[in-house]
Amino acid sequence: MTKIVTAEEAAKLQAFLRRTLNPGLVVQRRQRADECAEIYLGQECLGVVSKNVDEGETSYSFEITILDMDLEDL
Repeated sequence: MTKIVTAEEAAKLQAFLRRTLNPGLVVQRRQRADECAEIYLGQECLGVVSKNVDEGETSYSFEITILDMDLEDL
C-alpha cells in the first residue's frame, strides 16, 4: 500500500481537522509525489500530515513546527 496521501484522504483529513481543531484549516497535497500533505491556516503553513501504513493498518501523524522566534512576543 502506498504512503502517499491521496486526494480522497486529504479531503477526509481536512474534514476531521476542521471539525476537531479549527474550521479554517486546509489540507493541501504537495505538487511533488512525496509522503505528506501540508496543513494551512490562512496563508500560514502550520505543519504536515504523514500517512503511516504498518501491518495493514493506516494512521496519520500531524506534525506542527513552532519556531522560537514565533514565541518571542508572548
